Amino acid sequence: MLSQTLNRASRSTTARRAVESFPLTRKVVDRFVPGETTADAIAATRELVAAGRSVTIDVLGEDVLDIAGARATRDAYLDLLRALADAGVAEGSDVSLKLSALGQALPDGTTVATEHAAEICDAAGAVGCTVTLDMEDHTTVDSTLEIGADLRQPYPWIGNVLQTNLRRTPGDIAALEGTGARIRLVKGAYREPESVALQRKADVDRAYEAAVDALMASDCYPMIATHDPAMLDRAVAQARATGRGEDRWEAQMLFGVRPDLEQRMVDAGHRMRVYLPYGTDWYGYFMRRLAERPANVGFFLRALMHR
Repeated sequence: MLSQTLNRASRSTTARRAVESFPLTRKVVDRFVPGETTADAIAATRELVAAGRSVTIDVLGEDVLDIAGARATRDAYLDLLRALADAGVAEGSDVSLKLSALGQALPDGTTVATEHAAEICDAAGAVGCTVTLDMEDHTTVDSTLEIGADLRQPYPWIGNVLQTNLRRTPGDIAALEGTGARIRLVKGAYREPESVALQRKADVDRAYEAAVDALMASDCYPMIATHDPAMLDRAVAQARATGRGEDRWEAQMLFGVRPDLEQRMVDAGHRMRVYLPYGTDWYGYFMRRLAERPANVGFFLRALMHR
C-alpha cells in the first residue's frame, strides 16, 4: 500500500510541490542524487571509478511533450559525454537514456526518439562509452525494445532494460536470445495494472530469479540490477554454473542505496556498476526510490525528525 501511494505521488504535481518546498528535502535527496549539474556528475563519477566501480549516468527527466524539451535532453547528454572525455573517465562508462525524455511520446515519436538516441550513440562510441535504454511503464515496452533492436545494428553495444514484474518479460528474454544484447534486469519501479504485471513481492522475486537463470544461460550480457544479497548470490552461482567469466556479466546498483553491498561485490572481484542520476528533475526518481524499499522511507523520515 505504501509503495503504491508513493508511486502515485511520483506523478502528482501537488505532492511534488509539497516535497520540493520542504527545506530538508534536498539534504535527503543528496543521498540518491549527487547533484544537479554535469560537474556534479563528473565529480561523483571520479570518486566511484577510483573506488573500483564503473557508472551508468542518467540525466534526470521523462515524459517530455515538446520537441524543444527532447532536443534539450539530447544536448545535455552530448555535453555530459564531452565532459566525461575531458575528465578522462569516459572509457568504460555508460549513459542511460529514457526515450520519453527524447521525444518518444511526440507525434512520430519513434522516429524522433530514435534519431536523438542515435546522435547520443555516435558521441558515446567516439569516447568509449556505451548506452543503455531505460525501460519505463508497460505502454512503452514494445517501442523501446524495437528502438533498441534498430539501434543495435550500427551500435551492437546498446543495452535494453527488462522488468521482471511484467508478465511478458520471459517472452522478451527468449526473443533476445541470439542477439548478444546487453540486458539490465530490474524488478520494476512503475505502478502497473494486474493484467500486465505481477503484484505480490514474492511473485516478482520468483520471476527475477527465473530471469537471472535465463539470462545467464543465454548469449546476452546480463546486468543484474538489484540490492538484494540473495539475488546477487544467485547471479554469482548461475554465472559459475554456466561457465560465465567475470568479464561477461556485471552487477548494478543505484547510487546511495547500498554502498556496503557494492563494496562486497568489488572485494569479491565482480564487476560493479553504479546507476548515477543527476539533474534538476529529480522528484519522480526520488519518489520511486522511496517506493521501492521501505528502508529508504525510514531514512527520509528520520532525517525529517532530526531537522
